[in-house]
Amino acid sequence: MPAMRETVIRGLAGLSILAALALPLRAAPVELAPEQLRLAALMALRAGDAPRALRFSDALLGRNPEDRTALMLRSRAARDLGRFALAKTSARAAWRLSEDAAQKYSSSLLMAQALASDGHRTRAQWWLRRAVQHAPTEIAERKAINDFRYVRARNPWSTQLSFSVSPESNINNGSSARSSFLNYKLSELLFGQPVEYELGGTARALSGVEYALGVTTRYRFAETETRANDLILTADLRTYTLSGEAKSIAPTAKGSDFAFVTYSLGYGHRGLNFDRRGEYRIVVDGGQSWYGGAEYARFLRLSAGQSYRLASGDKVNLRLAGERQFGIATSDSDTLRADLSYTTRILNGATFWTGATLAAAQSPNAADEYREIGLRAQLTLAKPIVGATMQMGLWARNRSYDVSPHSPDGRQEDRLQADVTLIFDKVDYYGFSPTMQISASRTDSNIALYDATRMGINFGIQSAF
Repeated sequence: MPAMRETVIRGLAGLSILAALALPLRAAPVELAPEQLRLAALMALRAGDAPRALRFSDALLGRNPEDRTALMLRSRAARDLGRFALAKTSARAAWRLSEDAAQKYSSSLLMAQALASDGHRTRAQWWLRRAVQHAPTEIAERKAINDFRYVRARNPWSTQLSFSVSPESNINNGSSARSSFLNYKLSELLFGQPVEYELGGTARALSGVEYALGVTTRYRFAETETRANDLILTADLRTYTLSGEAKSIAPTAKGSDFAFVTYSLGYGHRGLNFDRRGEYRIVVDGGQSWYGGAEYARFLRLSAGQSYRLASGDKVNLRLAGERQFGIATSDSDTLRADLSYTTRILNGATFWTGATLAAAQSPNAADEYREIGLRAQLTLAKPIVGATMQMGLWARNRSYDVSPHSPDGRQEDRLQADVTLIFDKVDYYGFSPTMQISASRTDSNIALYDATRMGINFGIQSAF
């Protein structure tokens, strides 16, 4: 009953305010208390009378420039009137005056709305992340997340950032063996038989820490209900620090000697087909890479893909890709690749993904030509483990080189990799969750120089929504 009594009182107060405001202009000026004027401004907003709400909020701010509620009312009214600069200024001032999570949440939402209405959707997404961070209840959090997804879907700009720190046992992809054999032709010419030699320096596996930063920015310049056209810029930067053990193996080496940087710019087109159960993708891009601070190669790539969702909900995906590499510190090459994957639900909601890869490379340097076949499987558990979503992956690959300077039989490699990833999606900061991946791989080759063992643990972050 107290709640009903309060509702009745507020209703009568509202009627009295409206009656006072409706008095003839010749009547004596009506003095309203700040609380009454705030209520009048709110009622004007609800009635769609933004000009009156703006006048009332300005009157409140004339009395007290730090009236947070008046600032919020003015921001909303200015936004409705298309006065976005004033709307943003008022919302920002309300944010600065916020004292608790609920106030920061409401101010963040107002700022995001003003920015989105003014066409600044990327900045609006940042303020919506602030709203998620300060949401006082789960319902408020879900609303902010839904608003974020709504703005993101209408934003022509989309940027994905990734950052990770990874202690690894083999940052330079060096050999895990201690010895190998010299070039077999040279050995026969000089010594009449294969000559074994000890591996050292950067030919050996060097342990250390990898620091990786990835950025992908997409600008959608044309879009219909079923088609989209994008410009895509990507950057991938990796650098390293060497462990004390690695420095003892290769005293003159530095982590930056193995730094790898790639930039690319491309065009992407995608669209829905097969009664919206399928989606096709075409991407063409070009770029350049650097290794150890020096130019490594330039490349052009073309890929086409098609996905299809079955009636059962399972998904099939096919991708074909070709790349031409223009070597600077490496050989020219042409690579063709085909990937086929299948995703299904098993084990009470767990997601099982499996894929197969076929690839072949041609090059003027016969030792760089190869054929490859790979298989991969990944299981994502439906229920959290230690409060995190768990993914387990297994990957096997065979690569065959017909020609090698180290063996008359060419070069054959078998690689096996296993990894476990934990995504702590119940822990987030501004909508970003920590991740951890533990991985181990082993490459066995008929040439000891290419035997490799790698173990690592990767700490990263990813968006929670």
